[in-house]
Amino acid sequence: MHRHMPLVGVLSLAAVVSLSSGASGQLAVSANDGKAVLTDGVNSVPANPPRDTVTLIDLNAKPPKVVAEIEAPTSVIGPPLSVAVARDESFALVTAASKIDPADPKKTVPDDKLSVIDLKASPPKVSAQLQAGKGAAGVSINRAGTLALVANRSEGTVSVFSIAGHTLTPVGKISLGDDKSGPSHVAIAPDGKTALVTRDNDHKISVLSIDGTKVEYTKRDISAGLRPYGLGIHPNGKLAVVANIGTGSGDADTVSLIDIEAKPARVVQTITVGPTPEGIALSPDGAFVAVGVMNGSNKPKADPFFTDYGLVKVLSVKGNELVPLTEAKVGHWCQGFAWSKDNRTLLVQCMVENEIMVFDFDGKALKPAGSIKVGAGPAAIRTAEP
Repeated sequence: MHRHMPLVGVLSLAAVVSLSSGASGQLAVSANDGKAVLTDGVNSVPANPPRDTVTLIDLNAKPPKVVAEIEAPTSVIGPPLSVAVARDESFALVTAASKIDPADPKKTVPDDKLSVIDLKASPPKVSAQLQAGKGAAGVSINRAGTLALVANRSEGTVSVFSIAGHTLTPVGKISLGDDKSGPSHVAIAPDGKTALVTRDNDHKISVLSIDGTKVEYTKRDISAGLRPYGLGIHPNGKLAVVANIGTGSGDADTVSLIDIEAKPARVVQTITVGPTPEGIALSPDGAFVAVGVMNGSNKPKADPFFTDYGLVKVLSVKGNELVPLTEAKVGHWCQGFAWSKDNRTLLVQCMVENEIMVFDFDGKALKPAGSIKVGAGPAAIRTAEP
């Protein structure tokens, strides 16, 4: 169905009208990769892959519901933060780090696409497509809606775009090391003056300064852990959290807390969470951090580190300290997270199952509350920054 018919056509017109008028509420935007399947620990391109899609989910609904789904290129390559949503929910940005190799349909090669999704159109649509850099991965929009940054994993750069309305204009690129440094995600502080970039290949987190559309590498690099990957900045702008995914060798990996206010910014705590913490998301009020731990669920069944489930862990943010709070089992090769505004609902993407799990959260424990099926592997998800 998702390959051969207009995807928004399967949804009710009333739902799309409600979305475009702003009558619903909080949107979660999920980017779904049809080019990647995991079979007994092996990532490959399926025969006759479904097209990549972007699913729009109303997080105010109980339970959360899909209100639109459209075609747009994306990728599971990179952290599950290849989506950014404007603060007024008028548009979203989706990157594509990979595409099917034109010379060999069984392989993928790096891509550079950046799609602009008009969320107010009825139905929502791709309104523009631009070029970022090779391996375009994590993307963020500043609170003012005037600047977007894209981490380009395969060329060691960050692309800079100015924004006027819904129109993006390339401004330039920031070089970080060489093409092996692996810029994975870039997060912009609430004041719009600082950004942090994870570099998973050389184990650094770079600090950028921002003045309007002038973005510069400050030459300050923070050391958190092995392969810093997913990253989020607290809504108060004082702290950031980073998931250090490690080497995939079965060892327990870590999450670090960064004090941005310190001069210079620095790591103030690192805690162990389990093997391969890929997805990470702060709750809208900054009180909690959701962390996705692969837990060996992405490994072959014969591997001694294989476990038949992943984990979502919730940590409390207590001053300059992360405190483990609760956890729950999830599916396999799970990716990103999205919190509702009231912290009461948490969405968890699971690639192998082609579903987004829904959890109720009461501030103390997670309770399974259903799931949302999508037509391709859910690879990244975001909501508008608070």
